[in-house]
Amino acid sequence: MMAFGSPSNNNARTSSTCHTLLRELQQIWTDIGESEADRDRMLLELERECMEVYRRKVEEAANAKSRLHQSVAAKEAELATLMAALGEHNINSPIQSGNKSASLKEQLGLIMPLVDDLKAKKDERVKQFADIKAQIEKITAEISGCCNIANSLSTLNLEEHDLSTRKLSECQSNLRALQTEKSVRIQRVLDSVNEVHTLCGVLGLDFGETVNNVHPSLHETNLGHYTNISDSTLEGLDQAILKLKTERKVRYQKLKDMAGLLFELWNLMDTTREERRKLSRITSVLDVSESKVVEPGALTLDVIQQVSAEVERLTKLKASRMKELVMKRRAELEDLCYKTHIQPDSSTAADKSTAMIDSGLVDPCELLANIEAQINKAKDEALSRKEIMDKIERWLSACDEENWLEDYNLDHTRYSGGRGAHINLKRAERARITVTKIPGMVDSLINRTLAWEDENQKLFLYDGVRLVSILEDYKVSRHQKEEEKKRARDQKKLQDMLLAEKESKYGSRPSPRRSSSFRKMNGYHTNGNGSVTPSPRRNSVGCATPELQTPRSYAGRQNTYFKEMRRLSTAPLNFVAIAKEDTMSFSSIGGSEPESPPQS
Repeated sequence: MMAFGSPSNNNARTSSTCHTLLRELQQIWTDIGESEADRDRMLLELERECMEVYRRKVEEAANAKSRLHQSVAAKEAELATLMAALGEHNINSPIQSGNKSASLKEQLGLIMPLVDDLKAKKDERVKQFADIKAQIEKITAEISGCCNIANSLSTLNLEEHDLSTRKLSECQSNLRALQTEKSVRIQRVLDSVNEVHTLCGVLGLDFGETVNNVHPSLHETNLGHYTNISDSTLEGLDQAILKLKTERKVRYQKLKDMAGLLFELWNLMDTTREERRKLSRITSVLDVSESKVVEPGALTLDVIQQVSAEVERLTKLKASRMKELVMKRRAELEDLCYKTHIQPDSSTAADKSTAMIDSGLVDPCELLANIEAQINKAKDEALSRKEIMDKIERWLSACDEENWLEDYNLDHTRYSGGRGAHINLKRAERARITVTKIPGMVDSLINRTLAWEDENQKLFLYDGVRLVSILEDYKVSRHQKEEEKKRARDQKKLQDMLLAEKESKYGSRPSPRRSSSFRKMNGYHTNGNGSVTPSPRRNSVGCATPELQTPRSYAGRQNTYFKEMRRLSTAPLNFVAIAKEDTMSFSSIGGSEPESPPQS
C-alpha cells in the first residue's frame, strides 16, 4: 500500500495529494466501521483501477509516439523523394545532422518546413518542365509537319521522378537546338521562296501558283501567319528551284544559240546599229553567266520568240545576199592571209566561188561555211606563227637599219656640223649594234622555224615560200656581200699603193673627183634644215641585207629580194671591171667604212 501510495514517477505534489486522500478515505472507513478485510479489498480494487488508468494512458502515449514516428519517417521519406527528384543532394536532413536527441515533435517541426519548401520548388520545376516540353513538342510537330499540334500537346508526359537541374538543362539544350533548327529552317524557307520568286520573275511564270503547289502557307503575306517548315516543304522547294533552274538553263542556252546566230547574221548582213539596238536589251542578258541572270522577264518565252523571229527574218534575207556575203568573207580571208603572210586556200578563190555559185554546183551556205572554216584555220595558224612573225619583224627592222647605216656611211658630209647631224650619229651607233645582232637573229629564227615545222609536221611558208629557204639564201647572200666588201677593201689598198707610186714619180696626189649625182644615188634627201637624212635603199644591187619578197611584191609592197638572190648566186660581181673604175669610186667605197674619217 505504501508503495502504491508513493510511486517514484509522481512528483511531490501528486504524492501528497494521494496520501491526503488515502488518509481521508481511511478515516471515512473508520467512521463507517469497515472491517480490515473490506478495507484491504477496497484498496486492492482502487489499486487495480489506478493500474488500468495508467495502462490506458501508457498505451495512448505509445500510440501517439508511434504515430509521431510514422509521421517523421513519412516526412523523411518524402524529403528524400523530393531531394532525389529535384537533384538536391547537397541538402542534409535535420534529423540526420545531429538532432536525433530531439523529441519526435521537435524533429517533425524541423523537417516540415524543408518538405514544404521542396514541394513548392517541385511545383515550380514541374511548371518549367511543362513549358519547355510544350515548346519542344510544338517545334517538333512543326518540323515533322504534324498539323494537329493541340493533340500533340495533350499527350505531353512529364517524368516527375526526375526534375533535377541536370534534366532541366538537357531539356533546355534540346529546346535551344530545336529553336536553332527552326530558325535555320525558316531562313531556308524564306531564302528558297525568294529564289523561287526571282526565278519566276526571270522566266515569266506565276509565283503564287508555283509555291502553292509546294504548300499553301508559303504564299501567305499577313504577319504572324504559320509557315510550314517541314522536311516535305523544304524538299518541295528544292525540287521547285531545281526545276526552275533547269528551265532557266535551257532557255538561256536557247537564247545564247539564237543570239549567236543573230550576231553572225548581223555581222554578215552589216546590220545598222539602230536595228541592233532594238534587241540590245535582250542580248545584253548574255553578258553575264546563266546563274547570274536575275533581271525580271529576261528569259520569257516572248523574248526567245522575238529573237527567233529576228533570226528567221535575217536568214531569209541572207539567202538573197549569199553571193555578196561569200565574196565579203573571201576578201576577209585574203586580207587575213595577206597580213599574216599565209597562202589562202585557192579552192574558194573569188572567181571560182562566183563560178560555182552561178552554176549551182555548190550551196552558197556550204561555201560560206567552208570559207568560215578557212578563216578560223588561218586565225589559229596565225596564232601559232605569232612568235616567229615577231622575230621576222625584228629581223626586217634590223635589215632596214643596216640599209640606212650603209647609206649613211656613203655620205661624205655625215661628220659636218649641220643641224641634226648628232641625231644621225646616235642613230648610226645604235644601228651598228643592231647590225651585229643580225646573224644571231637569223640563226635563232631558223632554229625556231625548224622547231615549229617539227611540232606542226609541215613547212613554215612565208608568202608561199619556205622561210628556212629564204633565211638560208639570205645567209648566203650576206656572206657573198661580206666577201665583196673584203675584196673591195683589198682592191682599194691596191689602188692606194698605185696612187702612192704615181705620186712618188709624178708629183702630188691628184684630188679625187666628186660626182654631184652621187649623193642622190645614195638615197639621201634634205630635211629642210640643212642636215641630210638617209633613206633606206630597198632595191640597190649591192644591198647587204636584201628584204623578203612576197607574192605582193610585184604590186609595189616589197622589194625584189628573190631576183637579187638569184642574180647574186649566179652572176657574181666583176671585180676586174671594178678595178678599172676611176679613182673616185674606190675612194668613195673606202670612205663608206664606219671608221674612215672625212677626206679633207
